[in-house]
Amino acid sequence: MADDAKTWTTPEGDASRHLPLDEILSRLEALPLPPRERGTVVALFARPGRSERRELEQAELTAAGGMPGDRWSRKDAPKPDQMLATMNIGVARTIANGQPIGLFGDNLYVDLDLSEANLPIGTRVRAGGAVLEVTPEPHNGCLKFKGRFGGDALRLVSRKENRHENLRGVYFKVVEDGPVKAGDPLEVLR
Repeated sequence: MADDAKTWTTPEGDASRHLPLDEILSRLEALPLPPRERGTVVALFARPGRSERRELEQAELTAAGGMPGDRWSRKDAPKPDQMLATMNIGVARTIANGQPIGLFGDNLYVDLDLSEANLPIGTRVRAGGAVLEVTPEPHNGCLKFKGRFGGDALRLVSRKENRHENLRGVYFKVVEDGPVKAGDPLEVLR
């Protein structure tokens, strides 16, 4: 873990930043299409406690522990299918509407198409020196998500007709240990 990493407590969210559904949809449609084969790791976060975030410059991802310093590995029975929560950076920034992306509580923010069509369950990607695999665990919004980003944002990521887009993101598990840092390439292994 980088010595210069900062740990902060997540605020509840700024209701004045919550966007109505039509505005979120309009902004998402205006985004450039994310890459499908070769993307980028934009940001890494560990979640030491329930409301804490630690932004990292780099980390050594492992199949045994996931993201170093993350509370996932300290659970009594950590579920491998929930090891690394991952979200597309364009979607995150759109929904956050100026709030810090760490509010989402994901480990990785990436510039890559996370849709089911591009990354079906079992797809592997190389992130820096690590190899990750998309798990079958659905990555859904929750009441904390609603409180931080609004009811319309939660409806958007939860709607059945949008689930295939994985707007809330996907879960990865680590299948090959390795280092990863912000700015590293993210390559879909077909």
